[in-house]
Amino acid sequence: MDCNSCNYYCNNDYMDEVQDELNKPMPWIGMYIAAASAVCCLSMAADLCSGLQSKRLWFPCKYFSLNAISLTMLAVTTKLPADLTSDMRGVNDKLALISSIILMAVCMANFMTSLGSVDNNEMVVNLTALAILVITITANVSIHIYQMRGYSVVETIMAEEIISIFLMLFLLVALFSLALMVPSAKRYLEAEYNEMQKMVSSKPIEWGEYTIDELRIAVKRYWVMSETGSLQFVLARAAISVTASLICPLLILTLIEAHVRLHLTHDEPSWTYTNYAWSMNWILYSQCVGVAFGAVAPVFRWMFAARFKLSELGQKRARDELYVETYWTSKLVEWRETSLPLQIHNFKCRKLVHDAKGLVLNICIRIQILFVLASKLILLTSCKFGTAVLLCFYRLKRHDSRAADDTGGCETELDFSRYVLLLEGEVELPKKVLNNILGELDILIQIGEQKKPKSLIELLMKSRNFQGVREFDSNQVPSLHSLEPPNCWSLPVVTLTSIAIALPNVTHHKVNKLLRGIREGLSLVGLIENTLNRNREPKSIRNAANRVWVGIELYGKWENKQLKTANLKVATGKEMLEKLSETAKKTVVDFMASTEDFLMQNPVNWPAKVTAANSMYRVSQTILLGHKEGRNQTNEALFERLSVIISEILAACLTNLVRVITLKCHVSAVKERQESVTQAALLLGETREILEVLHQRHLPGLCPEKAADIDEWRAFMEHNSVASSTHTSPNRHHSDVCIEMED
Repeated sequence: MDCNSCNYYCNNDYMDEVQDELNKPMPWIGMYIAAASAVCCLSMAADLCSGLQSKRLWFPCKYFSLNAISLTMLAVTTKLPADLTSDMRGVNDKLALISSIILMAVCMANFMTSLGSVDNNEMVVNLTALAILVITITANVSIHIYQMRGYSVVETIMAEEIISIFLMLFLLVALFSLALMVPSAKRYLEAEYNEMQKMVSSKPIEWGEYTIDELRIAVKRYWVMSETGSLQFVLARAAISVTASLICPLLILTLIEAHVRLHLTHDEPSWTYTNYAWSMNWILYSQCVGVAFGAVAPVFRWMFAARFKLSELGQKRARDELYVETYWTSKLVEWRETSLPLQIHNFKCRKLVHDAKGLVLNICIRIQILFVLASKLILLTSCKFGTAVLLCFYRLKRHDSRAADDTGGCETELDFSRYVLLLEGEVELPKKVLNNILGELDILIQIGEQKKPKSLIELLMKSRNFQGVREFDSNQVPSLHSLEPPNCWSLPVVTLTSIAIALPNVTHHKVNKLLRGIREGLSLVGLIENTLNRNREPKSIRNAANRVWVGIELYGKWENKQLKTANLKVATGKEMLEKLSETAKKTVVDFMASTEDFLMQNPVNWPAKVTAANSMYRVSQTILLGHKEGRNQTNEALFERLSVIISEILAACLTNLVRVITLKCHVSAVKERQESVTQAALLLGETREILEVLHQRHLPGLCPEKAADIDEWRAFMEHNSVASSTHTSPNRHHSDVCIEMED
C-alpha cells in the first residue's frame, strides 16, 4: 500500500472519530428539545386548567401567549424541521419531524386570543418574529423535500409534511388577519367602555351612605364591563379565530394518520437512526402530549363562538351574516389614506410609490374581506351542521330560562346585560355566558370571605365610635421642633402597639391576640394609604411605621430596644412610659443638634428612626398627661384602653374601604382593568363583615377626600368635640380624653 492510500485511510478514520465525538452530545440536545416541548405543553395545560377553574370556556391566554419567551421555546422545539443533515429513516424520527411542525401550528392556534393582551407595537414585533420562524421552517422543510425527492426518507411522510406546512401557513395568515382588526376593535371597545362608565358613575356610592348589596351590585357592573370589554374575550368569538380553531382537529387527524400508517408499514417501528438516538422518543412523546393539550382550548373556543352565534341566528338572517364590519379593514384603509414616511423629492417617483402603495393595500383589503367572509361562512356552516345537538340543548335551556323569567322576573336594576360591551354588529350576549361571568365574580367574593380577618373584626368590636383618632395625641404636649411631621394611619397604630405590649403584668395571650388583629388591620391600612394617600402623605412617614412594625412583629423591639419590663428596668407602666418618652426625646433632640442640613429642618425629610421617635414621644407624653392623683388604673385596664384607641383609629381608617373598592373598579388602563376589578371583588368579600360593622356607626361630616387623611379627622374632631361627644354611645365607660394609668 502506497503512502497516498495510507493517508487516505488515516484521514477517513480521523474524520469518523471526529464525527463520533460530535455526535456524542446529540442525545442531550434532543432532551433539551423535549424539555422545551414539555414547557410549551405545561403552559398550555396551565391555561386550560385556569379556564376550566374560572369557567371561562373561551380560555384566555394567561401563561402561554405570543411573547419573546414562547417564541424562544418554539424555536427550540422546531429544531428538527430545521435540521437538514440528520438521517430521518426511523419511524419515530419521521413522526417527531411531523409532530414538531404540528405542535408549532397548534401553538399558533392558541396564540389567537393573546393578541388582545399586548399593545400594538409589541404585537407587531412578536408577529414579525413569528413570521420569520414560520417562514424559516417552511423553507427548510421545502428544501429537504426537494433535495431528498425520490428517497423513501421523504416520500413516506411527504403528504403529512405538506399538509402540516400548509395548515401552519394558513394559521400565520389568520394571525395577521386577526391582528389587523385589533387596534380598531380596541378603540371601539374603549370608547364604549368610557360611555358606559359615565352612565354607571353618575350615581356614585357616597361615603357612609351605602349597603353591602349596593356595593356588590356596583362591583358586578364593573366586572361585567371589564370581562366583556376584554379584547381576548372578543377575539375568542371572532370568525377568524374560530376558523383557526377548526384547524386543530385537522392537525390532530394528520398526526394520528401518520402514526397509524407508519407503524403498519414498518416491521420495527421503534427504530431511530438519527444522532439524537434515544432522546428522539422523548421528543416525540412530549410533542404528542403538547398537541393533545394544545388542541383543547381552540376547540372549546369554537364551541363557545358557536354558542354565541346560535343566539344570533334567531335574530339575524343568514344573508346578514355575510357582512364585513368596518373594524376588519379600517387599519388597512387608514394606511392607504396616509402618506408614506419617505422623503422622495422627485414628483413622478413620489406619485408612483404612492399609487403602488394604494394598489397593494387595495389588494390587501380585498383579501382581508374575502378571508373574513370565508371565516364567517365556515362558522355559520359549522353552527348549522356541526352543532345540531348543541342547538337542541340551547333551545331547551332557553325555554327553561324563559319559564323561569315568567315565574319570577328580575328587577330592572339587576339586569346586567345592559353593561355588556359588544362590537359593531354583535347581538346580546347569551344569558348563560353572562351568568357564568357573574358566577365567577360570586366565586371571587366567596374566596375573599374565606380570608376574612377574624382577629381584626374582634378587635374592631371593642370600639363604638372614632374618638381614639383624637385621643392618641394631645395638643398640650410640647413639640420638639417648630414643625410637626404629618401623620399617617399606621404610625400611631404601631406606636400605641409598642406601648401596649411593653406594659408589665399583661398576659401573653392578650398581647398575641392584639398583635394578630393589628397584623390583619395594617395590611388593609397599607392598601388604603397606597390607594388614597399615595401623593398626600410623604413616603418617609409610612416607612417609619413599617420600620417600627417590623421590629415589633419579628423581634418584640422598638428601635432595637426590647419591649419588656425586665430589660427596661422599670416596675410600673408609668416608669415604662417615662423611659420610652425620654429615649424617644433624646433621639429627636440629638438628631436636630447634630445635623446642619437645611433639608432636615423640614420634618418630612427626617429619617424613619427620628420620625418614629417623635411619634413615640408625643403618644407616650399624651398618656402620661392622663395620670392624675387619686384616679388609678391597672396595667391590664390601660392595655384594654390602648386596645380600644387602636381599634378606633383602625375603624376610622377602614371607613375608606368603600372608596378603595370603587376606585379599583374605576381603573381606566386596559391592561390593569381586569386585575383591578378582581382585587376589588376579593377585597369586598374579605371586608364584608367589617363594612357591616362600620355601617352601623355614625360617621363625621367629612368629605371623602378628607376622610382618607388622619390629620383631617383630628382637626375636624377637635373643632367639633362637643358634637362628637353627643354621638358617643351611652354604654361607653371611657369617654374622657385623658388616659388614666397605674401610679
